[in-house]
Amino acid sequence: MRELLHSAASRAARYLEDINDRRVRPSAESIRALNNFVEPFPDGPTDPDEVLAILDDFGSPATVAMAGPRFFGFVIGGALPAALAANYLASAWDQNAGLFAATPIGAVLEEVSLAWLTQVLALPAGTGAAFVTGGTMANFTALAAARHSVLKNVGWDADRDGLFGAPPVQVVVGGEVHPSLKKSLGMLGLGRERVTTVPVDEQGRMIADQLPPLNGQAIVCMQAGNVNTGAFDPAREIIARAHAAGAWVHVDGAFGLWAAATRSCAHLAEGLADADSWATDAHKWLNVPYDSGIAFVRDPEILRAAMSISAAYLTAGSHREPMHYTPELSRRARGVEIWAALKSLGRTGLAEMIERDCRCARRFADGLAAAGFEILNDVVLNQVLVSFGTADTTTRVIEAIQAEGTAWCGPTYWQGRTAMRISVCSWRTTEADVDRSINAILRVTGRVD
Repeated sequence: MRELLHSAASRAARYLEDINDRRVRPSAESIRALNNFVEPFPDGPTDPDEVLAILDDFGSPATVAMAGPRFFGFVIGGALPAALAANYLASAWDQNAGLFAATPIGAVLEEVSLAWLTQVLALPAGTGAAFVTGGTMANFTALAAARHSVLKNVGWDADRDGLFGAPPVQVVVGGEVHPSLKKSLGMLGLGRERVTTVPVDEQGRMIADQLPPLNGQAIVCMQAGNVNTGAFDPAREIIARAHAAGAWVHVDGAFGLWAAATRSCAHLAEGLADADSWATDAHKWLNVPYDSGIAFVRDPEILRAAMSISAAYLTAGSHREPMHYTPELSRRARGVEIWAALKSLGRTGLAEMIERDCRCARRFADGLAAAGFEILNDVVLNQVLVSFGTADTTTRVIEAIQAEGTAWCGPTYWQGRTAMRISVCSWRTTEADVDRSINAILRVTGRVD
């Protein structure tokens, strides 16, 4: 076992040592080599050393270098060294994080991480949380608490009696709501399309004075960080209007919520702390390994009421029992690498990482604009939208830069325009990486008719 784990660590280290200089998208040859995995189920055992060698020899070359400094797609961060190492150790521990009695370390690190996160994200003291897989489940979990609360307010117990015959719940979203939130609404029985959609402005921000009439059976879903532009919905106005009517306010802040951890971007997050729930991804701007989302709910008892579980063999103690706050009972100890990332960075390190990424996004925008290309959004955070002319030309530039391999930028269609979307979210990205990527983009545009 020791030799096998040493071999795995050595192979992983070699992979990361080379990642700054390797292609971001794997070559066609590497993708074809994945056919080495396609075989009938073996009749007998395979030596673990050989299993690992096959995985590294044919798997590593076929990965997209998301852990590197020049992957700018899907708002994906890398994995900080301390977080990655903690993930290795947590995997060796193999803890089921549902119950304090089953894993005291897992439960305690969730408690500590929750306290630190509420401080650094400027959320109310005493906020409850669920450590889940990602943004979709964070939205799902927070909205389950919202559903429980607004229906309880009118005398209906949705968790006990379901939604058959329940009073209607009004759900309000912005015109550029993220698909993961709509998926969450569908899974909760609230309907992906049974929503009231509020118009947005030229940056994708919800227009507060166009909110519909609300009441205590309403859930208003706002954004902190539009996935295309990085823009924030006007929190103070929306939350004030919603709370005056008794409505619940949820914030989808998968990456934007982390702006609160900085000095230069904190103004974007002003007013968000007055909401009732929030969702974010730690595998985005905290740069921990996949998968790691967090749902926050102002009143932890509401979250507990929506998520609690009881069984004779699940004996609760005096500590916070994670199983009562998440959809899953059995799950990995995500709090371990979240704690490690926060501990290794500290408040100043976290702020510097986020602010550096924002500076790099502005450098992208300035460099591409200086080259004569159109930047479609106000670059307020880490998102850049760029057009290279017609939709067809822009699409071909995106395909060309992905094939060239220096950087990976993805396509989007936003407010009637086809654009390249650049998302800067990694602890590894530097100004030199931005300049290298811009030069590659300019090279490929010169070859696109």
